[in-house]
Amino acid sequence: MKKTDEGGRKFGFASGYRPNHVFEIPENGDTLTTYAGDIQFDDQLLVEPGETKVVTVRFLNMSTIAQYMKIGQKWYINEANRTLGFGEILSLI
Repeated sequence: MKKTDEGGRKFGFASGYRPNHVFEIPENGDTLTTYAGDIQFDDQLLVEPGETKVVTVRFLNMSTIAQYMKIGQKWYINEANRTLGFGEILSLI
């Protein structure tokens, strides 16, 4: 997650947080599609700004997201139009 002074959140988030997940942003900056998915973790209370953490993201089953579900795929984690951080698929369940 980005640090607060880099444009990230002021406060951390708990397991179950449901930000927007964006896999493509064209050169003009418009977001094409956002996907719903909650972030799950068990080993600490919050993920704080500036932390890097391995988590589980559970996406809603949408046929259009299938094209992005591959090891190494990176994406943006947003609140509205603000990018909070980035994700990378390390494994698929």
